[in-house]
Amino acid sequence: MSALQPLVRRGSAKIIKDDTVCNHAVAEATKIAAAYQSHNIDNKVVVAPGQVPVTATRGPELKLSPLSSYDTMGSGTLLERCLRDILKVIKPLGGDVTARYTIISDLRTVVGSIDCLKGATVEPFGSFVSNLYTRWGDLDISIEVPCDSLVSSTDKTNKQNFLREIRKVFRRRGLVRDLRLFLHARVPVLIFESNLHNISCDISISNLLCQIKSRLFFWITGIDERFRDMVLLIKEWVKSQQINDPKNGTLNSHSLCLLVIFHFQTCEPPILPPLREIYEGNIADNLTGARVIAERAIQDTCSANIERFKTNSFRNVNRSSLSELVVSFFRKCSNLNMLASEYAICTYTGRWEHRSTSTKWTNDYPLFIEDPFEHTDNTARTVSMSELGRICEVFNEAYQGLVSSDDHDRTSLICSLVRHPISTKIISPHSNQGLFSGASTRYYPGQFRGGATRYRPLSDALPPSQNQFNNMQTESDEATIIAIRRELAQLMLKANTRNKPRSVR
Repeated sequence: MSALQPLVRRGSAKIIKDDTVCNHAVAEATKIAAAYQSHNIDNKVVVAPGQVPVTATRGPELKLSPLSSYDTMGSGTLLERCLRDILKVIKPLGGDVTARYTIISDLRTVVGSIDCLKGATVEPFGSFVSNLYTRWGDLDISIEVPCDSLVSSTDKTNKQNFLREIRKVFRRRGLVRDLRLFLHARVPVLIFESNLHNISCDISISNLLCQIKSRLFFWITGIDERFRDMVLLIKEWVKSQQINDPKNGTLNSHSLCLLVIFHFQTCEPPILPPLREIYEGNIADNLTGARVIAERAIQDTCSANIERFKTNSFRNVNRSSLSELVVSFFRKCSNLNMLASEYAICTYTGRWEHRSTSTKWTNDYPLFIEDPFEHTDNTARTVSMSELGRICEVFNEAYQGLVSSDDHDRTSLICSLVRHPISTKIISPHSNQGLFSGASTRYYPGQFRGGATRYRPLSDALPPSQNQFNNMQTESDEATIIAIRRELAQLMLKANTRNKPRSVR
């Protein structure tokens, strides 16, 4: 492995094979970083009926200013390394995948023992299927009730009864804890936590549409690897800022994924196409008849269209780094409330659409993020007006914090992007001291060093359960050595900068 790998942009950094981190290596890294200072900042349009398109951001003309203060040679390069370090910790390992399959297998045994569910299948969906889950992400499972070979159409009453039966078996066998049954939710669901693996699970009945949505997200991850990385990073950040709780008026994970897709669609040049170019039509309406045929038709259509997009040689390629995309995402989302009252976020067309364009985009919701697979559904329906303002404020604070200070350091950057137990794991990979301590001993820097922007204290946030963090495996020795080398290189770079003689004018 390399002694120093700046990670300015995928494929851009040379790998230094000499184990000695020397000034030459540091100088080489600096040159590489300096070579990439372009910023592909989005400036996409919104369209209102009968109007000339206007750019969808701040100011009289709603135009974004360039990120002139965001320096890829300084904080950008450091931010990129921090994001990669975060991803190393939050991305699932082989054991995390195995644990989830074990839960699915155990649930199949439970379902097979229930007479009214004979022949039913246990099928995962959600972030586990789309591969957009972190190590402590929950597990969504659908119990598909047999309906000959047709798409199942179980009514709500039967769904409630099936979930009651599953709960009875769970209680009798003592396999799980924290059983909670929500019978009158929009989609009835049984929630529990696995005793063996400490993974939170949600069980629903005949939820084939959500299975298809999950697969579509998975296929989209194959278009550009930055999409998955971005979703994982944003999921962790919103949890650290307490804006990922639909029960309290903030964003759910589905709407967050769509926001990232929308960001990738509205970059310049775009990274992802409008989703109608992947599947034109309403999947919810087309998922009828013979299940195998319906699923195959959707998969074949999406596969062909994705391949067509990826192999289009005339398409301009967006080469923004992950750190650039994160900064511009924060900036874009800080302006959501400026347009949300009149426009809907539409990933199906890849742009803001005026709400009067469609009768389904009502003004009853402060924020409307259309579900591209079920067009009548607003994935952000739980967001309240007061919380929308707070969400935008938090995004703006994050953006300002990243671009306003020239004195960023690795610790403050990481602490601003993740919850405290995770930041401790990243900053001190060999030390678990204080990692699982109580709230009274937690410390979370509320601002960047030298910056005026304050972030929400992590002591107020809800971290993953203690048992989930206890299951986190220590990074390999090799990864730790690389992290130490990078830190040493960073210190040497600072020392070289201080010792460099100033030119006489």
